Amino acid sequence: MSDLPRHIEIHEEGPREGFQFERATYPLDDRVRLVEMLAQTGLRQIQVASFVSRTRVPQMADAEQWFARIRRQPGVRYTGLWLNEAGFARAQATQGIDLAGALYFYASDAFSRQNNGVSAAQMAEQQRQWIARYRQAGLQIEAAYLMTAFGCNLQGRIAPAGVLRQTEQILEMCAQENLELPAFYLADTVGWATPAAIERLVGALRERHPRLRIGLHLHDTRGSGLANVYAALRLGVDLYDASVAGLGGCPFAGHASGSAGNICTEDLVFMAHEMGIETGVNLPALIEVAREAERIIDHPLAGHIMHAGALPDLPA
Repeated sequence: MSDLPRHIEIHEEGPREGFQFERATYPLDDRVRLVEMLAQTGLRQIQVASFVSRTRVPQMADAEQWFARIRRQPGVRYTGLWLNEAGFARAQATQGIDLAGALYFYASDAFSRQNNGVSAAQMAEQQRQWIARYRQAGLQIEAAYLMTAFGCNLQGRIAPAGVLRQTEQILEMCAQENLELPAFYLADTVGWATPAAIERLVGALRERHPRLRIGLHLHDTRGSGLANVYAALRLGVDLYDASVAGLGGCPFAGHASGSAGNICTEDLVFMAHEMGIETGVNLPALIEVAREAERIIDHPLAGHIMHAGALPDLPA
């Protein structure tokens, strides 16, 4: 089956993913500059920072100041991430943020307990409260994420049948709450996905719910990130999270140091353009941003195109 989309939508997560993952805390001026450069590439959504524990993730302690310093580009959304009521309250009080509601579910009970201190079932039930909370705040819920949808370092491989069963429960909950999801993300939170796993799970999900817009949040932990994207593109998936220069990763995943992070935005754009798929992104400009990210981080990053350059006969 091949159902290539004509255009894909990319949500950039490099600033939040990258600076949160690194152990060092980088100067605010550098972080602001990277976001402003990304906004000049044609990307339409940039996740800037997370509103999380300042003690557990000190790299994000000044999220409010970071948003306030950014010179906004028309047509670009600058979003954030929060995991609890305290984080949401901080985000609501922040100048320059585009608030967007999202729901979070976990296929791995062990990872949910480690990441949130509650079981996957408890986390799922809490999402009803988030639906009410977002509605009270006048926010649209834009997506639901099913985390660790392909596997987990704590619990092992996640069976597709279990993911499909949980997806049905999530969609039933949304129906009970009179909520139609604009997008449903399968998140490969700790890098267990393979092209075959993508074909099995995405293919089965599309068969059951052909009108459901599927998004993917993929990591390149074992080097199969773009192969996973290719498999998903052939199934018609047109919505991806990515990180410039391959920044980021899950700080609580338990990987060895040096493991690659999220799929690389410029590598994804390069491959899409080579396949004739539009992205709306200026690839040469994005490559320059990736190189700037490596200068800021001050150690080699995982992107390929930023080092090798794009092919000269490809469209920008």
